[in-house]
Amino acid sequence: MPMTAVEDKAMKHGKKYSDAAKLIDSGKTYEIEEAAKLIKQTATAKFDETVELNIRTGCDGKHADQAIRGAVVLPNGTGKTVRVLVFAKGLKVDEAQAAGADFVGGEELIPKIQNEGWMDFDVVVATPDMMGVVGRLGKVLGPKGLMPNPKAGTVTMDITKAIKDIKAGKVEYRLDKQNIVHVPIGKASFTAEQLVDNYNALLAAIEKAKPSTVKGQYLKSISIATTMGPGIKLVANRY
Repeated sequence: MPMTAVEDKAMKHGKKYSDAAKLIDSGKTYEIEEAAKLIKQTATAKFDETVELNIRTGCDGKHADQAIRGAVVLPNGTGKTVRVLVFAKGLKVDEAQAAGADFVGGEELIPKIQNEGWMDFDVVVATPDMMGVVGRLGKVLGPKGLMPNPKAGTVTMDITKAIKDIKAGKVEYRLDKQNIVHVPIGKASFTAEQLVDNYNALLAAIEKAKPSTVKGQYLKSISIATTMGPGIKLVANRY
């Protein structure tokens, strides 16, 4: 006798996932305040799971004027220790080190990243005069979403502010090929209130970034999930 879709999913994900899924009404869209409390109950892994937001937009990323991209500092941070690599020269090297950059360098880092596969960093920041050097790493950094970008505040002369913001919990948002935005908003160990604050800050930034050329509903659907847990659908029609 063939398995039902629910049984098949349970087999693929395991008992913990199935138990967590039972806590969620799949036919309901939740307000963020209720979902934030529920999401903590669905986190059953032995590690501190990341809580991620998935936002399906009405944008068409093929058009440059709809390819939304930006960054926002979450009020409660991300719960993750972020390693920052800075490409700079001259006095900006000293500034980057004083601001707390984990790694600082220039041309000498190219072969280390290109040939040796060194990737012990989470965010790359560069001064504008170093983008010619960083551009040579496009094929390596680009697919991983690590290329510095002015819209995200990672190509800047204000190295101190960029590093401080990143260390404080700055996250970048951008459309993927399916016009969906995936952004972490904290950890399962956060309080529900901390998750709600981070959610509101992120949604406010994305709402502000709405392109004037988007037709119809801007944010079509929103869901929230932990690393190993099931998704919870959130109310999206108010955006």
